[in-house]
Amino acid sequence: MHAAVALSQAAARPESAGLSAETVALLPPITLKVGGITPFSATDFPGKLCAVLFVQGCPWRCGYCHNPHLQARTAESPISWDDISAFLRRRTGLIDAVVFSGGEPTMDSGLETAMLEAREHSFLVGLHTGGIYPDRLRKVLPLVDWVGLDIKATGAGYEAVTQVRNSGAPAFESLRAVLQTGVSYEVRTTIHPRLHDEDEIRTLARQLARSGVTHYALQVFRPTGCQDDALNHTRFHDYPGEALLAELHALFPHFILRKEGGG
Repeated sequence: MHAAVALSQAAARPESAGLSAETVALLPPITLKVGGITPFSATDFPGKLCAVLFVQGCPWRCGYCHNPHLQARTAESPISWDDISAFLRRRTGLIDAVVFSGGEPTMDSGLETAMLEAREHSFLVGLHTGGIYPDRLRKVLPLVDWVGLDIKATGAGYEAVTQVRNSGAPAFESLRAVLQTGVSYEVRTTIHPRLHDEDEIRTLARQLARSGVTHYALQVFRPTGCQDDALNHTRFHDYPGEALLAELHALFPHFILRKEGGG
């Protein structure tokens, strides 16, 4: 494991992002705690080939989480920013975008300067977030080209998913922030029949449509990485049902179902 190391100011302070030299000099060093990298992905930023940086830390404990190893934050960054910076330089011309995922990337105070460096390398910037910290999200949204926002349930159903009280309020505040900025986005909900019956899904979808969401995805639970035996051992078929899917297709101009085996 390596401690996060700041890059030189010339490399880590992108004046090409529209900042003055004086502002660039005042930016903090990049200390983003990256727990893993996917060098090439064609599925994490719509229509673009990207690299994904997985940021450590998440205060929620969603049972279906497929990256539980990223929930805790270690004293030192598993991958130093020097290594990340060198990696990004090698990817110039090979990928279109860098996506910050997690964990919950907005938990990390180094996110903004890390995004600025990605832009300095002329990459588009993507963000995967659960909307846990709406104020921090608003701060970085001007640097983001596309955001995938997880809305996990209706407000009443959030605690059953995250195991944290009142967790729905910041998520829906983050949704309002995303819609207000006009940034390209996808709102998505990972569903499991033990957590989301069809009435829950329908109620949530109608709420999102009323809020102005136009791009929505349902992602049916996959056991990959999940440590919750009750969820892993639940057997289900034809979920969600065809009638509900037809209703959701009618609610959103852009709707997709992600499910193993298609469908």
